[in-house]
Amino acid sequence: MTQRKALAKILSMADFEREAEKRLPRPIFGYVSGACEDCHSLQSNRDVFAEYEFIPQTLVDVSNRSQQVEIFGKTYDAPFGMAPMGITAMSAYRGDIVLAEAAKQANIPMIMSGSSLIKMEELVERAPDAWFQAYLHGKTEDIAPLIDRVDAAGFKTLVVTVDTPASSNRENNVRTGFSTPLQPNLRLAWQGVTHPRWLFGTLLKTLWHHGMPHFENSFATRGAPIISANVARDFSARGQLSWDHVRDIRKRWKGPLVIKGILHPNDAALARQYGMDGVIVSNHGGRQLDGAVAPLRVLPQIVEQFKDGPVMLDSGVRRGTDMMKAMALGARSVFLGRPFNYAAAVGGPEGVAHGISLLQQEVLRNMAMMGINRLSELTPESLLYVGRSAR
Repeated sequence: MTQRKALAKILSMADFEREAEKRLPRPIFGYVSGACEDCHSLQSNRDVFAEYEFIPQTLVDVSNRSQQVEIFGKTYDAPFGMAPMGITAMSAYRGDIVLAEAAKQANIPMIMSGSSLIKMEELVERAPDAWFQAYLHGKTEDIAPLIDRVDAAGFKTLVVTVDTPASSNRENNVRTGFSTPLQPNLRLAWQGVTHPRWLFGTLLKTLWHHGMPHFENSFATRGAPIISANVARDFSARGQLSWDHVRDIRKRWKGPLVIKGILHPNDAALARQYGMDGVIVSNHGGRQLDGAVAPLRVLPQIVEQFKDGPVMLDSGVRRGTDMMKAMALGARSVFLGRPFNYAAAVGGPEGVAHGISLLQQEVLRNMAMMGINRLSELTPESLLYVGRSAR
């Protein structure tokens, strides 16, 4: 079956997930799809969208619809972007670059993860408008050189993730055989043999052309190989990060600065006080604190506290209707992580482009159904809260 015919059967982002589960080794798919502990937050992130229903208006001329949004002075062609995702290059060959180039072509934002296996300099050269997301350790001597490296690479927008003060309890990773560092063993070898498309098209191709993957962007210098026992240092010492560090970062970084991972209205007020240009309301896709509130539930309170700047949202977004509900409650834009990872794993550049197109079509179609020509016409009055019993 040709790639075009295979993608023609993908009708939604959920279809990509089902196909990715077939094509990826169990440890890799488990790492991407999984969350922490009992996955309550993972499920809540999806369930909350069903608690709101649309109140459409009819007999409106909707022949001039536009889904463009403006963020930090740049106009994007859709109200969604790509959330940062670590080790994407293990799901798809050069996965981060695949995503960045597709985002550039579609004119949507893409955030490169600080846990990427591809050098930030290589990605931003191909996609100059990509954003960079940093996991910062609470040590000034590590923070400043990394910020300077991001600036020198040419990134214009910096995203600081603040919801990882400790490593979360991802039991799912253990159950599926994924570990950090990645440990070569017979179980992993068997997964490669039974998933030859991934083995030859991603893993061996990467090793042949680029050598053993490293965590390239955790520090100002190259991080440890993905199989190294020293890789743990790239994920440690984040518990010291505080608002004092944020103040210092603000002084050092001259471009748009975004805090990602806030859920409390007080943190939104502090973000504005400390000079942040935007915030991303997020519970890390349910991957950090199980039981953390779904971002959509607290979005209106965050918007109320973080005035005069874009409030964005991730975690659980899968449909155009999800995006529009978030925007009705005050979000400027949303970000999706796992779905684009799956699209890259299933179809490479063509798969990601197809996923973007599906979402754009959903938004444009639903705008007509709602009787609006601009997404800014969505307000809280566009929705009816029906509660959890609606599920």
